[in-house]
Amino acid sequence: MKNICLLGATGSIGTNALEIIKAYSNRFRLVSFSFNQNITLGRQIIDQFAPLYVAVGTDKMAVMLQKEFPHVSFGYGIKGLIEAATLSEVDLVLTGLTGSVGLEPTLAAIEARKEIALANKETLVMGGELVMAAAAKQKVRILPVDSEHSAIFQCLAGQRREDVSELLITASGGSFRDYTREQLKGVTVEAALNHPNWVMGPKITIDSATMMNKGLEVIEARWLFGLNYDKIKVVLHRQSIIHSMVIMSDGAYLAQLGASDMREPIQYALTYPERLPIKEPKKFDLAAIGTLQFEELDVVRFPLLKLAFEVGEIGGTMPTALNGANEIAVAAFLEGRISYLEIEYYVQQAVADYQVQAVESLEQLLAEDQRVRQYVNEKIKEGARR
Repeated sequence: MKNICLLGATGSIGTNALEIIKAYSNRFRLVSFSFNQNITLGRQIIDQFAPLYVAVGTDKMAVMLQKEFPHVSFGYGIKGLIEAATLSEVDLVLTGLTGSVGLEPTLAAIEARKEIALANKETLVMGGELVMAAAAKQKVRILPVDSEHSAIFQCLAGQRREDVSELLITASGGSFRDYTREQLKGVTVEAALNHPNWVMGPKITIDSATMMNKGLEVIEARWLFGLNYDKIKVVLHRQSIIHSMVIMSDGAYLAQLGASDMREPIQYALTYPERLPIKEPKKFDLAAIGTLQFEELDVVRFPLLKLAFEVGEIGGTMPTALNGANEIAVAAFLEGRISYLEIEYYVQQAVADYQVQAVESLEQLLAEDQRVRQYVNEKIKEGARR
């Protein structure tokens, strides 16, 4: 029996993970979880899985639920996330949170020597240097959950790292992959959220459209697999059948492929190194698919992908600035305060004006994150006043 902490239980990763935990209730127990605002689904999860601890978005919600579920302990905010992740009963923490909020509880879980199943790419984008050093010191295994990184992880099984030449990350192209720059000027939030291949949360869906998500994945891959940025490539693959590839020094391409079903990488992280059947698997027939297509990505069309490579090369606190600026710009677009193409503008401006520092501490990264967010918010307000 493996005791699981699930951070972000009501999101896309979380709901898929709950299906797996339910399907293999003889193998997994949900001992703690978090959710932010979806109290209706949160109540259902408590009723169904009887956890020991639940972290919620606000103190008011924690007090309300404590009265309803007196045998469960509740916390809220970042402190609640950390308490959920470091509970003594927890064996593995699955971080399905969206955004920078994932860094602190993941790092705390590593320090508490919990195994990590990582679906929160911002953890390594912001704090890769600190997180990987802590994992090495505590001898904690970090298992990738993003489909692209899980694919690379699976392809590397049994391979000597010195024989790896390059990593090839696939990208669907997002909601506007066939749009010209001119056509992007008037796109709506509703259109941006209509991803052709995956059902994901709003923020990651917008990131997929701008290709920032792929840029964040490149930075994450650098930390997970230890290759320099010139050894990490991105290719457009519309079908999302091949989830990523590893190119070996002798020219062999190793690919992991399958249906667009996030249960597969999540379950592999939970069961590694075992494999268990997916309950009620999605239909997958290569003969019916017929053809797999690949195209070169246009970095002029997707400037944020190019920017992510540049920021990753600079290193230090620069990726923290990139991530914070992007989170604020995407939120502003989703709220209707800026246009779609202005996401790129504000992120590029924030990076251009940022003074990079060497990474020293978690407190420093959190402070820099807040400073950049304030900068972008002010720039957006200035734009609105013009």
